[in-house]
Amino acid sequence: MLAPMMPLIVEGIAARFTLHRLWEAPDPERALAELAERVRGIAAGSHAPVTAAVIDRLPRLEIVASFGVGYDHVDAAHAGERGVVVTNTPDVLTDEVADLALGLLISTVRQLPQAEAHLRAGRWLERPYPLTATLRGRRVGILGLGRIGKAIATRLQAFGLEVVYHGRRAQPDVPYRFYGDLVEMARDADVLMVVTPGGPETRHMVNAPVLEALGPEGILVNVARGTVVDERALIDALRQGAILSAGLDVFEDEPRVPAELIAMEHVVLLPHVGSASVHTRNAMGQLVVDNLVSWFDGRGALTPVAETPVPLPLAGRG
Repeated sequence: MLAPMMPLIVEGIAARFTLHRLWEAPDPERALAELAERVRGIAAGSHAPVTAAVIDRLPRLEIVASFGVGYDHVDAAHAGERGVVVTNTPDVLTDEVADLALGLLISTVRQLPQAEAHLRAGRWLERPYPLTATLRGRRVGILGLGRIGKAIATRLQAFGLEVVYHGRRAQPDVPYRFYGDLVEMARDADVLMVVTPGGPETRHMVNAPVLEALGPEGILVNVARGTVVDERALIDALRQGAILSAGLDVFEDEPRVPAELIAMEHVVLLPHVGSASVHTRNAMGQLVVDNLVSWFDGRGALTPVAETPVPLPLAGRG
């Protein structure tokens, strides 16, 4: 384990395996070098990148069990080339993140945090809170119609909102209109909901042209990765009124949030809490442990990522 993880994960792994807590070593680099020929598995979260260099230092490595549905902190492509399986924790957090996305959208459109602050400061005694924008009649464009994107779309439909989407390809089994061009979708949408994975391929997909296309009544909601949005372009768009508002649960350089965003009263900012309930984080942590147990029991990984479809441990193949 490269860095501290939740007690459920630490205790679950330690109960079944020899667990090396790298962060507790007086000299982590030396400790890693000494362990290199023995380590067969890694447990890691987004705060502990598993780079190609780390993978290459461990010749007996078989599996990287990652905490979270996003795994851009793991060089999964390189792991796949090495025959190392990478797992993540999908499904168990889908509903939690989708719920949060809808809550963040409503909070942003109706300015719920600002309205509460108005009340708490005693300003309601002086005047009613100003009227806000509305969800009514809005078309929501989802960037990334995966598991979480579909769960968000279902919730949006229950709110009576039209849903469209952009992704790498059209999905024939969904009832929503597909846009092959993100700028075109942004131009036709009133809300841009960002749910696509992070990583180099999606870095700054939401840039100045996309935000300009979204327009002065448009709202951006990001529950994916901060790197998907060009944060400087977003700040400029919000300052200039190129878009109406933004609801952000993620940022480019977490936990550091630009002072310009913090100073804006018309945006809603959350500290990356999309899946952060006790129930869901425990389920995610257990899946990290379960992937390791299943793998080393010879039954294969439970949730391998697309880049590493390794069927079984070497001992269980053939």
